[in-house]
Amino acid sequence: MSSSDPTSTEIKHPLPLDQQLCFALYSTSLAMTQLYKPLLEPLGLTYPQYLVMLILWEGDGLPLKDIGARLGQKSGALTPVLKRLEEDDLVVRERDEKDERALKIHLSEKGRALREAASGIGPCLIEATAMHLDELMDLRKTLVQLRGNLVDSQN
Repeated sequence: MSSSDPTSTEIKHPLPLDQQLCFALYSTSLAMTQLYKPLLEPLGLTYPQYLVMLILWEGDGLPLKDIGARLGQKSGALTPVLKRLEEDDLVVRERDEKDERALKIHLSEKGRALREAASGIGPCLIEATAMHLDELMDLRKTLVQLRGNLVDSQN
């Protein structure tokens, strides 16, 4: 086996870019977000805004820190995203009555209504992957496991 073969026991270090797992993940993530762009444009959403909306469509009135935890981001990084969603009348940010320091994020009527308009995005993505649903679910499971292992390795 040659050392450029990724199955070779003799791995060249560092591996060429096209054999790097990190690059495969990075470039796939870029391709995925580019695919979302024209699908989200009619909804007036960016990809990060869409992720926040997905979380709120699952459960409205969540604390900002919970949304950040779901996305793996600090609350401060989400502030511009939430401000824009609020400016577009999709969410309402309000102080938690029990803890003045905490923000709760609620969907507006317009934000709730947007869920129906977004319902066609999933089928478009599945079609674009040219993969079977069971393959996609297996891939998702593997990626979630990988993310968990990477997070655990940092602790």
